[in-house]
Amino acid sequence: MQFLKIDFPNSNGKRLAARLDLPADEKPIAYAIFAHCFTCTKNLKAVVNIDRALAAQGIAVLRFDFTGLGESEGKFEETNFTTNVSDLVSAARYLEGSFEAPKLLIGHSLGGAAVLQAVEQIPSCRAVATIAAPAEVTRIRDALGIARDAIEGKGAVEVKLAGRRFRITRQFLDDLEQTRMEQYLRNLKRPLLILHSPADETVGIENAMRIFEKAAYPKAFVSLDGADHLLSRREDSLYAASILAAWSGKHLGIPRPEISEAVPDNRVIVRGGKVGLQAEILANGHYLLADEPIAVGGANTGPNPYDFLLAALGSCTSMTLRLYADRKVWPLDGTVVRLKHEKVHVKDCEGCDTKSGARLDRIEREIELLGALDGERRKRLLEIADMCPVHRTLQSKIIIKTSLKEETDAEIKE
Repeated sequence: MQFLKIDFPNSNGKRLAARLDLPADEKPIAYAIFAHCFTCTKNLKAVVNIDRALAAQGIAVLRFDFTGLGESEGKFEETNFTTNVSDLVSAARYLEGSFEAPKLLIGHSLGGAAVLQAVEQIPSCRAVATIAAPAEVTRIRDALGIARDAIEGKGAVEVKLAGRRFRITRQFLDDLEQTRMEQYLRNLKRPLLILHSPADETVGIENAMRIFEKAAYPKAFVSLDGADHLLSRREDSLYAASILAAWSGKHLGIPRPEISEAVPDNRVIVRGGKVGLQAEILANGHYLLADEPIAVGGANTGPNPYDFLLAALGSCTSMTLRLYADRKVWPLDGTVVRLKHEKVHVKDCEGCDTKSGARLDRIEREIELLGALDGERRKRLLEIADMCPVHRTLQSKIIIKTSLKEETDAEIKE
């Protein structure tokens, strides 16, 4: 996922830090804004996973830190729910002025309540999605528990939330008290997706039901079974991301072209960004990420190129063994292929005829065959492994022809 690191002013002139996550292989076909949860930041892992899924759909997503949080300017104790809504409107105006007005708003927890209120001030928005959002923002007040009385008595108090300390003011609570979500839900007049977990102990599942009941159609509710409030487990955020990407593609009216139309000769496309080593891969309609470990200058967001090489050999080996065993009707219950790549000196490579002192690539491949197979069948399957197409390609002479893509007049002007 490519990105631009940017900032923009809110209504009070404070600079809000943001990232604009972009599709890999084309210009965005729509723009979206993601509003993070109460006291969170734009860099919450669940937000990143969701942005990545939307970028794969061709949707650029602006995620930013609300005033006083993350890298944004301002003091948290001087903010409230109303300022969060105002920050969202400022983000939409920035997108409209610098790129394109947003068509999709997504909000997590209190950010979900904020997008439901902000949408009436963002006429370009065509669809809204919430994740673990409260039906009434006063429930955030209730979540503060015993600290609420101290806040009301002293005017302000420090509370510990998600392992960090924040100064909460009485004005913050008063603002929550005055906000009523029902009228905003009834006036939404846009497709609404509600994502919520029955296991959410911070904002209970009953909130999702109340939002669903009050909102008009078109609306949809998807249960994120087993997920916590922050979607801390990677599989939970990826599931939410896949649902949101599919839903947004339908309701924004921006279907992606079939891969056969976009890439007629079915070639693999790899795109690198302006910053970092991350590369996005489009292969037969599937999106993958490649990167390098942090220790060598990457961000460790995906396998490195040699990992993909080993994966190609390993997967081809597994498929070849499966096809052969099925044809022979052998009881092969499964395969496990373990691979390792390294550079070795010729003197360490038995049977190599390369010049002495040179280094070459060596791949170690260990194959585990599962099932009731006798010795002869296992021996034959080991021979078949060497016949997989990728194995043969790696051991043959490979010709790589490289050329520069000719620039069009439009590209030269840009």
